[in-house]
Amino acid sequence: MPIHPLPQFEADLAEHLKDEADRLAYEKLNAPKTIVVRFGTMKMIGEFPWNSNEKPGCGSKIVVRTHRGTEIGEMLTSTCPNSGCSKSVSRKQMLDYIENSGGRQYPFSTDGKALRIATREDLDRQAQIEQSRHGLRAIAKAHTEALGLPIKIIDVEPLLGGERVTVYFSSEDRIDFRDLVQRLQNDYGTRVDMRQIGARDEARAVADYERCGQYCCCKNFLKVLKPISMKSAKTQKATLDPLKISGRCGRLMCCLRYEDETYEELRKRLPRRKTRVGTPEGDGEVVDTQILTQLVLVRLDSGTQIAVPVENLTEPGSERAPEPQPPAGAAADRPARGPHPERAGRHERTERTDHRSRRRRPDTDSPIADQPSAAPVTDAGSPETGDPPAKKKRRRRRRRSEESAGEVPPATEPAPVEPRPTPDAEAPRKKRRRRRKRKPGAEGGPDSPPAGTDEPAS
Repeated sequence: MPIHPLPQFEADLAEHLKDEADRLAYEKLNAPKTIVVRFGTMKMIGEFPWNSNEKPGCGSKIVVRTHRGTEIGEMLTSTCPNSGCSKSVSRKQMLDYIENSGGRQYPFSTDGKALRIATREDLDRQAQIEQSRHGLRAIAKAHTEALGLPIKIIDVEPLLGGERVTVYFSSEDRIDFRDLVQRLQNDYGTRVDMRQIGARDEARAVADYERCGQYCCCKNFLKVLKPISMKSAKTQKATLDPLKISGRCGRLMCCLRYEDETYEELRKRLPRRKTRVGTPEGDGEVVDTQILTQLVLVRLDSGTQIAVPVENLTEPGSERAPEPQPPAGAAADRPARGPHPERAGRHERTERTDHRSRRRRPDTDSPIADQPSAAPVTDAGSPETGDPPAKKKRRRRRRRSEESAGEVPPATEPAPVEPRPTPDAEAPRKKRRRRRKRKPGAEGGPDSPPAGTDEPAS
């Protein structure tokens, strides 16, 4: 029976062999000479020498002696070229990172030494210190209220060696806290350092998670807190609601600053509003844009709005809108139409007949064709009696204009009605227009009968 390898087993085996290869390669390396450690409440960075044969890995707890005293830090990486795992960096890479992250403002120091890897006793001692911080903060708040100082106690940080206790506070004014320091030193039994910080550093010290679900940037990796302009917020956010653009510190979110360059590059690719653009559906005007999705909302000339990717936009007029297609089955049921007689040329016009006469003239094939009509039908297509005089007069004028233009042959003279003389077709039209513009009641005016007729003026 053949053996089929399972994909999950093969993946686990490959990962195990990879880790084993890394372990073997790591054992062949020498111990590091310098390591980079992060320490303190403000997450300061230090590069300290290492004089031990042990090879700690990234994330190991290290007891270090800094400019403040003995404390526990977290190893980030090693900077010597002949040791460390694949995640180690060179000293040049570390210095370039510091320079790009703030330069001299970056909290970096080399004044110290890495003593040893933290033992169980060191970790237990550090846990007791962390638990005592709440009580130390309560003592500092009580003395502040007793002295009536307008300051806010944010955090109290004791060190592992007990050399000093750092008290972080915030205040809008300069405070004389010499009496407060004297009382705190008597209660703590060690040296007390008072350090004033701002709203952003306060969030770095006590905040945990942001609205995005991640650790606050200032607490996780951001070391230099530079000011942020409202222009960045207007570019990246559709609304300027303070609840949506402010972080835990109450100021503009730090991510607006280091994401601003990317948003500016994407924004330059989008057209401005109220500009004419071409789309595969036709030309239109830009209504709105979305920077991250790179979509453009366009209002077409037909009135509809569509969302078009920015790469599909063209110059106006380069793309023609598709012809509207009739619904299925409509073209077969609808008869073909010829050119409109009014739109055709004069040489292509066909002989037209009066629609009213065609409607009123009875059909010879119908059963009512043999019945006698109430009144004879004239050449104008209406009975001799029954129509109002004004309607007959308009019909006669239309008939005369068509005969003078030569579009319709003159009507035959009907037997029962004596034809009335018509004005000379050769007469210039300007003279007839002058006659119509004469005063009412005058001969040839609009209210007088045509020349040569016996009909009184209406």
